[in-house]
Amino acid sequence: MRWSCGDIADAVAAALAARARADDCEQAVYGFDALNELGLHPLVQEALLEPGFGVWAEQRYPHDDHHRGHHEGKRCDLVLTPGGRPLRDAGLRGTLFDTPTAVDPEKAFWLEIKTVPQYGPEGPSPRYAAELRRPVVKDVQKLQSDTTIRHAGLLLVLFTAEAAIAQHDLLAWHAYCLQKTPSIALPATRHIPITDRIGHGCCSVAVFEVKGGGMC
Repeated sequence: MRWSCGDIADAVAAALAARARADDCEQAVYGFDALNELGLHPLVQEALLEPGFGVWAEQRYPHDDHHRGHHEGKRCDLVLTPGGRPLRDAGLRGTLFDTPTAVDPEKAFWLEIKTVPQYGPEGPSPRYAAELRRPVVKDVQKLQSDTTIRHAGLLLVLFTAEAAIAQHDLLAWHAYCLQKTPSIALPATRHIPITDRIGHGCCSVAVFEVKGGGMC
């Protein structure tokens, strides 16, 4: 299967735009831009079920699959599979307990999610620039370093006062990231206007393709 970052961005943007309209209809005091990163994950998961993907949360990275304990090993936020099929457990590959329709890790799409708001309920976020640097780049490097992964991406949800700020900051972050790792492409970006409740007038969905360590 050929994975499209544009299709992923379209699905997430459509779901977040629907959530923005729902917040307006409910006259919510705070919109979904006030959610923390983990609070946004269910919205992204539901969005990616709509095109028919299999959506598997908190999956252990293939190179950490030797950790069999429930809480051991590094995990990826989401893994997508075509047609809703399950993700193959490497420990069961070729055994009687393997699932014939399961998707091998190298054919799935591994997706890390980061949310960075310019404002919070208390005012401007003092960590906005810092959050765009080390934590986000670290996720890119995790995806790139796994030699099994062939298809991967970073979903960056950016909340800003306006779209022009997001566009500038996304391109600046991409240039910064290229200094650390050359494995990241320009993003598929969608901008969603949202009602300003805490300082944000725009939600930007950017999906950066990351070349995995297993790519030729």
